[in-house]
Amino acid sequence: MLVAAGLAWPPATATAAPAWPTPTGQVSVNGTISVPSSGLDGGMRRYCCIGDGGQEEDQDPMFLLAPGATLQNVIIGGPAGDGVHCTGPCTLRNVWWEDVGEDAATFRGSGDPAFLVDGGGARSAGDKVFQHNGGGTLTVQNFQAGDFGTFYRSCGNCSTQYQRDVVFRDITLTRPGNRVAGVNTNYGDTARFSGLTIVGDPDRKMVICQKYIGNDDGDEPDENGSGPDSTHCRYSASDITYQ
Repeated sequence: MLVAAGLAWPPATATAAPAWPTPTGQVSVNGTISVPSSGLDGGMRRYCCIGDGGQEEDQDPMFLLAPGATLQNVIIGGPAGDGVHCTGPCTLRNVWWEDVGEDAATFRGSGDPAFLVDGGGARSAGDKVFQHNGGGTLTVQNFQAGDFGTFYRSCGNCSTQYQRDVVFRDITLTRPGNRVAGVNTNYGDTARFSGLTIVGDPDRKMVICQKYIGNDDGDEPDENGSGPDSTHCRYSASDITYQ
């Protein structure tokens, strides 16, 4: 079923995605919350607020996760600063961003860390939802997002670059949105897709996988094609559903 672009988020037609949660309470945030490796369960309270809601780089995050930490059952209100920063392997489970601000989450760490986003959702991301600056593999599953620029970006111009992998499973994305994933072919990045649902894109304008030539000197990276292949953007038509 095709629906018109520009509908309010979340639309009633996006039946594959669960309803946006109602907060059980509110936590006032005056600065970055450090989450130890033992983790934090927010009990579905709304944490608010930090930053000014803009897209300026280098804003403070609302949550700073130690390696191995799990942040779960949290609603992040806006403004949310630079969202969540993982300094090493981490899990974000059932985390919801009401108004993303700069980025919803940024994943850092050298070597081959494993990051997991399981459940939750994000909306109103003028730039990116997930920013992957470190190495390793990010898995995003059972997640929904709407009104964003880029859903996932492997850093295109970080001073230290890595080969990065991302796996998408059972994701619902609602336009407006420009692209699902951006990867750097020259660093060997890969993006794998299964169970991706795109809502409100009858003309199929959302780019599923944009390829770039990354760099480590801060310059804007050049585009290097888009679409499926056997190396960097791994999906077929059967992995994408349009509603």
